[in-house]
Amino acid sequence: MSELAYSGAEATRRRLTEKQADTVDRLTIAVVEVLSREGYSGTTIRLVAAEAGVGTATAYTYFSSKEHLISEVYWRRLAATPLPEMDGLDRVERVDAILRQIAMLLADEPALAAAVSNALLGDDPDVKHLRVRIGAEIRRRIQFGLGTDDQESLDILELLYSGALLRGGMGHMSYSEVADLLAASAKRLLS
Repeated sequence: MSELAYSGAEATRRRLTEKQADTVDRLTIAVVEVLSREGYSGTTIRLVAAEAGVGTATAYTYFSSKEHLISEVYWRRLAATPLPEMDGLDRVERVDAILRQIAMLLADEPALAAAVSNALLGDDPDVKHLRVRIGAEIRRRIQFGLGTDDQESLDILELLYSGALLRGGMGHMSYSEVADLLAASAKRLLS
């Protein structure tokens, strides 16, 4: 995946042993299951821990809040997603492919997508840390698609992406509509 390679999945609070990493993996899988059943407001660390087969205190060892856990799931998904194939694409097509891929990352998981929107807006310090990492990764991907040092276009595309994903997360647009709007916006900006 070129210079955008992901260096490994681990919780953001500390380095993990293999056993600890397994526990964190189980928690990140369990939160998606609980969200699909209970929705964002019904999801608690206690329910996630029970689904993962660990104690609530153990879950809190790794994640400070449900928002932190949900944000970690999104970070892992984003970081593990390779860039789309871009051979032969021009700048507009590359940016479109990248924005479309990011916009559609959680399209098939509406409960998780809505939860991510809520979680990333939280004020938990661990969420803030992940928000910075996520924002930096998205910025790197858009910059890669642009292929130039066009900071103004990069800033505008980043802002468009953030606003469009928030609208999708709030349920005002489908993620397919978000992707189409981002593509149209990128084309207008870059053509």
